[in-house]
Amino acid sequence: MSTKAETIGIILAGGRGERAKPITLESADYIRSKALIPFVGRRLIEWVLESCRVQGIRRFYVVTHGLENRNQIKLLLGHGERHGVRITYSRSRFDRYNVGSAGATLHNLEQWDLQGRALVLPVDSLFDFDLGALHATHDARDALVTVAAVARTPAEIAHKYGVMRTDERDLVQGFVEKPGLTELGELFPRTLAEPDTGLPTNAGMYLVDCGRLRLLAREPELFRQSHQRLDWGGDLLPWLVRHGHPVATHTIGRLGDLGNVPDYLDTVRLVLNGAYEQMNRLMDQPDDTARRRWIHESSLQTKDDVTGTTLAQKIDEGSVVIGAGVRIGRDVEIGPGVRLENADVGDGAEVREGSTLVRSTVGESAVIGAYADIADSYIGPMAEVRSERTRPIRLERHTAVGDGAVLWPGSRLCGVTVYPRLRVPALAGVPARTELRSAEDVLRWV
Repeated sequence: MSTKAETIGIILAGGRGERAKPITLESADYIRSKALIPFVGRRLIEWVLESCRVQGIRRFYVVTHGLENRNQIKLLLGHGERHGVRITYSRSRFDRYNVGSAGATLHNLEQWDLQGRALVLPVDSLFDFDLGALHATHDARDALVTVAAVARTPAEIAHKYGVMRTDERDLVQGFVEKPGLTELGELFPRTLAEPDTGLPTNAGMYLVDCGRLRLLAREPELFRQSHQRLDWGGDLLPWLVRHGHPVATHTIGRLGDLGNVPDYLDTVRLVLNGAYEQMNRLMDQPDDTARRRWIHESSLQTKDDVTGTTLAQKIDEGSVVIGAGVRIGRDVEIGPGVRLENADVGDGAEVREGSTLVRSTVGESAVIGAYADIADSYIGPMAEVRSERTRPIRLERHTAVGDGAVLWPGSRLCGVTVYPRLRVPALAGVPARTELRSAEDVLRWV
């Protein structure tokens, strides 16, 4: 049982990660947990855990779902020994109830007999927040739930995000689901004169009073809903507000949604460029602070097989250009004539001569062939981009290449998703948002 003086962490990690494909796929029919998405040198759940640990949370409860999801996370984290925390996992017999974010929370609060405060957060987002400030707002409003909010302009919100209507004390009065600009102007007239006004949107992280919430969960209507499907944003929070229970908002610094490829790439870029204060504290200090560059010593000493010179030598002589916001992991081989900017390169990867990587991510042990031109794209672990000088490959606009996929020389892909393990011949003219899931899908475009 938790005590009221202790804040525990509840990590909701049971989702399947459908929107994040192919990042969440190891093969076409084997999906990895969203918690294990590779992100700037570590798995995402490790960053989530560490960001909470440094703010004083030492006990974590992880809500999982299914054998693979549970085993993958448990193999990575164990029971928290390596991270200096204690981790408890949800029981498999309750998986049938973990069918909504709020339902899963309520069932497990009861199972774990939690009474104090809990920080409930998803595993597919990166938060820039101050737990002490969140507690201060919670105390000042005597809130049952305090919602971490991100301030967004009407232009950012329109048809994409829900908005919370609040009073002068930042207590929620109602919710508006993905309004258009016209509706926003009617509901929030000040935005017409001040279009840069920030309105509160739900970040998906909640500070809750467990005991009070458990009592409410026994209400017949809520109890019934929690055994069907009950989500935080769409169901539980509106129910609490309708029934007069205090739900407060607290604006946090930033939210990075890693649920799809464009948002994943954008969050990586922002982290590498220092936009997340909390990640700045958690990550190692850059080797070059002004340009925010991290290059592991083993990679600086790795020689390429064309010139036989180390990366350190090539940087000194100017044959490799490494711009701002670049992280290069361990034992990476970089060829001559390579240009990197706003790029994350995983351990053991190869970036061969003449290639350009901009605003892109390359997974562990992936190979980027010669003279590839890659922008705003994701290359998964062990993938091969077999570019050649006479037949270079160009990838752009959120193209995503899954684990172990192979692209043959000459391809031009724009906004295309390639599933893991596929072998793709030279393709051009494939429409954006096309998903190549199987060999049959590839053949349609050959």
